[in-house]
Amino acid sequence: MADSELRPSYWRRWLPHPLLTAVLICLWMALLNSYSAGGLLVGIVLGMVIPIYTGHFWPERPEIRSPFKAIAFLAIVMFDVVVANIQVAYLILFRPRDQLRSRWVAVPLDLTSPEGITVLTATITLTPGTVASDLSADGRTLLVHCLDVDDEAATVRRIKHRYERRIGEILP
Repeated sequence: MADSELRPSYWRRWLPHPLLTAVLICLWMALLNSYSAGGLLVGIVLGMVIPIYTGHFWPERPEIRSPFKAIAFLAIVMFDVVVANIQVAYLILFRPRDQLRSRWVAVPLDLTSPEGITVLTATITLTPGTVASDLSADGRTLLVHCLDVDDEAATVRRIKHRYERRIGEILP
């Protein structure tokens, strides 16, 4: 067996998720708030050890059907987060509490993959003013708390059209 045939499995064993390792190192250095060789060394060790020990929690990586749609989706989510921050600030500062129309909304899901449902749940929760709080036992309905809702059906349509449909195009 040639040496080049052994390299991929060797590197895969020590760096099962290279992007996660890089993110963990950067996150560690940002949390450390000072830069030193020792801090970087600890970050590298953590960045290598955490993915190795959490590897059994990771199923195979989901296939991203369209990276360009994923980038467009991220841009939409970032835009929505900024707009929602402004809307929530307005609601809190200028609308009396008794005029808020806070409601629980049940969103029926077309997504079936755990990864897709997780991305949808995270997207809803990251957007200020909404929190995805529960998934039904059969995985077909997501319970979302909304800070201010005037039309529940319109809110469900917006979530399904703006987020769920796009996630379904990106993930299987």
